[in-house]
Formats: sequence, structure tokens, C-alpha cells
Amino acid sequence: MSTADAKTLIVLRHAKAGWPDSADDHARPLAERGHAQAPAAGDWLRENGLVPDAIVCSDALRTRQTCVWVCERLGELAPTPYLDPRLYHADAAKALAIVNETEETTRSLLVVGHMPWVQNLGMRLMSLDSDQDAALRMSEHYPTLGMQVFRVEKPWAELDGRDAALTHFVVPGR
Repeated sequence: MSTADAKTLIVLRHAKAGWPDSADDHARPLAERGHAQAPAAGDWLRENGLVPDAIVCSDALRTRQTCVWVCERLGELAPTPYLDPRLYHADAAKALAIVNETEETTRSLLVVGHMPWVQNLGMRLMSLDSDQDAALRMSEHYPTLGMQVFRVEKPWAELDGRDAALTHFVVPGR
């Protein structure tokens, strides 16, 4: 696969979540700040021409709410998200296995999830030709709404490690 045929993988950590006394971790909603910050991810994707063909999202409330805000900002361009409960308790290997299931017709995939696997997945995937500044920022601190963008030059099913170039690490709205 040539660079011109490359696909895009976007890994997004959910926006800032609250800690209500009555909610278990899976049911934690976005905090007021999270609702305010989450739309910026959709704005950034649209402004940078990175509208995904497909979205896979953890089924936890805070990731679903983040995804709703992103899709609202993408408007008519937003694909229907697929909620995958496996992403809630995933580690980097499980999250990568879910990415590996992506149909090859998908040119751009957004995965919405949680720490620590979002950061660990990025560390696992980064190839030597990754942007060094983005890699350093991502590895040092991965705040809520942190987003990684990777260039993928092989089939989704073959992604394994050190084989995707990190091109961006951003925290939209900051």
C-alpha cells in the first residue's frame, strides 16, 4: 500500500467525566466541563479534513456522550457509531484486536475510549517515522479529549505494533 493509499486511525479519549456518588464507573457522565469541551473534537476533525468513515465507541456513558458531541459537530458527515462493550475494560491488545476487525473499505476510523488503553495503544502502534513532537506530548501526558491521528499503510487486520505513523497528538479546544 502506498502513502497515497494510506488510511487514518484516530484514537480519542473521552471528555472530562464527573464522579456522581450514585453512579458506578460505567455510568459516569460527562462533567459540565466535559460537555463544554467535547464539541471541540468534532470541530477539529472537520476543520482538518479528518471526518471518519466509521466510529467505534466504548459503551460507557462518558464515551457515548463524547461521541454524541463529536457527531453533532460533524453533522451530516458523521457515520453512525458502533458501540462496542469490549472497549470499556479493554487493554491495548484488546483495543487493537477490535481495530483489526475493521473492514478494509473503511478509509478512516475513529475509536473513542478510556485511559490507560488509549495511551498504551498509541505507544504500541507508533512507528519510527512518527512525528517526534506528537509522540513526546502523547507519551508524557494524555488528558481528557486527547486525540491521536495515525497514518496506516497496511491492512487493518495486519496492524500489530510499531506499524502506524503518529502524525498528530492534539487536545482540541486547548
